[in-house]
Amino acid sequence: MSFLSISDLTFTWPDGTPVFDGLAAVLDAGHIGLVGSNGAGKSTLLRLITGELSPMRGSVTVSGRLGYLRQDLGLTDGQRVDAVLGIDGVRKALHRIESGTGDESDFDTVGAAWDVEERAVALLGRLGLHYLADSAAQLDRSLDTLSGGETVLLGLVAQLLTEPDVLLLDEPTNNLDQVARERLYEVIGQFSGTVLTVSHDRELLDRMDTIAELRQGEMRLFGGNFSAYERIIQAEQDAARAAVRDARSDVRKQAQELVEARIKLDRRKRYGQKMWDTKREPKIVMGERKRQAQVSAGKLRNNHMEKLEDAKQHLDQAEELLRADKEIRIQLPDTRLYPGQEVIELDEVRLACGPTVSLTVAGPERIALTGRNGAGKTTLLRHISAAGPKVPWRMLPQRLDVFDETLTVFENVAAAASHATPQQIRAQLARFLFRGTDADVSASALSGGERLRAALAMLLLADPAPKLLLLDEPTNNLDLPSLHHLTQALSGFEGALIVVSHDPRFLDEIGVTRRVELTSDGLAEPVAG
Repeated sequence: MSFLSISDLTFTWPDGTPVFDGLAAVLDAGHIGLVGSNGAGKSTLLRLITGELSPMRGSVTVSGRLGYLRQDLGLTDGQRVDAVLGIDGVRKALHRIESGTGDESDFDTVGAAWDVEERAVALLGRLGLHYLADSAAQLDRSLDTLSGGETVLLGLVAQLLTEPDVLLLDEPTNNLDQVARERLYEVIGQFSGTVLTVSHDRELLDRMDTIAELRQGEMRLFGGNFSAYERIIQAEQDAARAAVRDARSDVRKQAQELVEARIKLDRRKRYGQKMWDTKREPKIVMGERKRQAQVSAGKLRNNHMEKLEDAKQHLDQAEELLRADKEIRIQLPDTRLYPGQEVIELDEVRLACGPTVSLTVAGPERIALTGRNGAGKTTLLRHISAAGPKVPWRMLPQRLDVFDETLTVFENVAAAASHATPQQIRAQLARFLFRGTDADVSASALSGGERLRAALAMLLLADPAPKLLLLDEPTNNLDLPSLHHLTQALSGFEGALIVVSHDPRFLDEIGVTRRVELTSDGLAEPVAG
């Protein structure tokens, strides 16, 4: 049975930033979704498992053969399909053997892989790459004829052909349309070994048997799929918030009782001092009474102080269980559109695939632009921007390359929002979770999730306020907290949206009111939903 064992794994980056200190876990056969926020160490863990990085201490044990589908496959135009699949050498040896010119080294190269071409063609067909699956001759094609999504599927075929026992997948559904995703789900679902998947695709994560959460350098396993994991975390957080409320109430209670005790002691002290000053009792009696009062006062004071410290300790322990998952809360009244207000009137635009399309948008519609890879969705967004919408608009590109990388977050937003004062800009940036000095970080130093929030701030706080947003695959390469932030930010936008996305759950969460599919013949057709 396949498994993946992690023992006492410790890793620190050269600059001293710790990632793991004694991480331990055993991942048995099954499908495991690896989740965690930016910086939690998901990609670092995959690289430690594959041996690309070496731990300072500890070990990783993989039973059997390991396969790894990278997020960045590092492929170049001109490569042949069989070279990408890693079977070009075996194919050449097979062909020499079949032609009668092979030697002993060719038999060694082939080994047991006599049916490698048939298996490759079959896998390509199962993943929808039918034009590559027509015959083994299609394996000679060059890579520059494939789309980004097709290249991802090709990379998966390459890994499956090695017949791994443990398979690592890093964002496998990025750039895939819904049809391709469904095929990938089916193929991965039939894999019988151990699959460890890093993904923000909640539909894929809902097909997992187990969710492994990386948080604060530790791994915690949750039986069930991602939806079950979310329910568990929500229940735990509800209980943690209740515990924090109770603990805070107890701290207030103990603090009040300490104050009351001090008032009582001060009264006793004043009474004793009065008795001493008036000498109403013998001096030896008053001295003993004073000593006893001091002992009693000390015990009473210490008792209340201990109770207060215990209450504060319980509060600290309760707050440690709370997740500091921050929320974006914005209101953007200047982006408001009214029903029927003309936004886009696009006539007879010719797409790269040949036919023409037209599109009309009025009022605060939220349109999902869907279709197969290569149907022309991004091209249509470019035509819309080139034609000039009838309201102020902004576009969020896939690569988030909207910044002057030499400027800070604050300076980038200030350049786009020339109407706002520095105080207003900082107040709004705080709503996008850039508080205090966080807004003074250079754009070039931002993480993926931070770049998304900064780009959204630039677009939504721009002057004039945008009443139309064009979003091209905005969920690609986002971790789940960043995806949540994107959904939150868009909930405050009151204008029109046109979104290219293959993430059905995201489209539902942002309240899509209309779906337009670009079919293979290039026509835009409304789809109920």
